[in-house]
Amino acid sequence: MLIDTHLHWDAEEYDADRGALLAEARACGVGLFVVPGVEPARFARQAEKCRDVPEARLAWGVHPLYVAQAQRHAEALAGAPLDAPAARAAVMAQLESWIESHPCVAIGEIGLDRFVAAPALEVQRPWFEAQLRLAQQLGLPVVLHVRRAVEDVLQSLAKHRVVGGILHAFNGSFAQAERALRLGFALGFGGAMSYEGSRQVRRLAAELPWESIVLETDGPDIPPAWARDRRTVPADLARYAEILAELRGCTIAEVIERTGENARRVLRL
Repeated sequence: MLIDTHLHWDAEEYDADRGALLAEARACGVGLFVVPGVEPARFARQAEKCRDVPEARLAWGVHPLYVAQAQRHAEALAGAPLDAPAARAAVMAQLESWIESHPCVAIGEIGLDRFVAAPALEVQRPWFEAQLRLAQQLGLPVVLHVRRAVEDVLQSLAKHRVVGGILHAFNGSFAQAERALRLGFALGFGGAMSYEGSRQVRRLAAELPWESIVLETDGPDIPPAWARDRRTVPADLARYAEILAELRGCTIAEVIERTGENARRVLRL
């Protein structure tokens, strides 16, 4: 079966036709998908939207672009302003408690993002490293956001040796890919791979060792080349498998087997 290692199934963009989208994905052979968290205030919604979906596997975490929301969430719980370390400590305690009662396959989506000006990297990093420490403590893999920040993320991973996971939407160098692989990580490929102009991504997908590659949609984000003006949907994963087969000169069956094996290994599915 196809495994989507990154799908925001709880997103509002799917509210109108979630049942039809799930049926379409099942018909295309999607058998499992990982749903990463973005901020504590949305965890309950995420759990509710996935409750009766046997394909869903959950991850919990604070996305680097949601650290300000996490700060406000901690202050709302405390009923008072908090400095950044106190807010992080409160959210980490809540995250650990949430994981105890809501089993997950990973901590994520966490990481760093240099594409945006705010929050600054210096604000993102303490939240990221606090969650790496929690993942290390709990023995959980991590699902990583690395937009224009692959090197920064790899440096943090070298300091906080977690059990592995996935570098989502990977667009680094071959050398960086090799370092990630040595650390026990796989690399996520999806919508960007469908654009012929994404030469680096397509070359990585074609030439990296099989054991480094997993498939993802990042739905509803990163729309495919054939539908640039719409949301990404779970069934797009089947087309991504076809593209990967074309790039690597292999069968779709091999893509499904290899990427599924990799996803199960790094996320202990």
